Amino acid sequence: MRVVSGIAGGIPLVAPKTDLRPTMDRVKGAIFDSLGEELLGARVLDLFAGSGGLGIEALSRGAASATLVEKEARAVEAIHFNLAKTRLQGAEVLTVDIFSYLHKLATPGIFDIILADPPYAKRPGERDFGVELLSDPALARALAPGGLFILEKLPGSPLPKGTGWELLRERRYGATEVAYFRLGRV
Repeated sequence: MRVVSGIAGGIPLVAPKTDLRPTMDRVKGAIFDSLGEELLGARVLDLFAGSGGLGIEALSRGAASATLVEKEARAVEAIHFNLAKTRLQGAEVLTVDIFSYLHKLATPGIFDIILADPPYAKRPGERDFGVELLSDPALARALAPGGLFILEKLPGSPLPKGTGWELLRERRYGATEVAYFRLGRV
């Protein structure tokens, strides 16, 4: 696992010794390559930040700031280590549950891009964080007008209907699918 491109490109990143599943470099590269100029100067929110790979990649490629939200303490240690190693500026790391952050701490309309790589629901009855996020109005409130929400999920997993989000595209990369959303027109 490494920073794929940008000013910190090629720097290896550490992953926490937990059951977290970091975003593969191939997927991370594809996500950020697709954003192009939209990333420059953007305010980015990385939910379920894990090792910080997505937020760090955003900063490396020109985002103005990245807020990394992760509740697992060992993962937060890895994020701080990775930020120190890359020497990137503009990061804020918060050790808190992502829903608590969205409901209590997120400034409305502040983020241009929100990234989420939650644990996948692999069996019926398991918690599906992607569905919860898309159904939660607090996520939409945190996004700036015209902003983009990017969700990593299990391929073929259903998305909720009638949430106000417009699915722009989905791309599959092996055991991961990436879905891109904007708020639909009212």
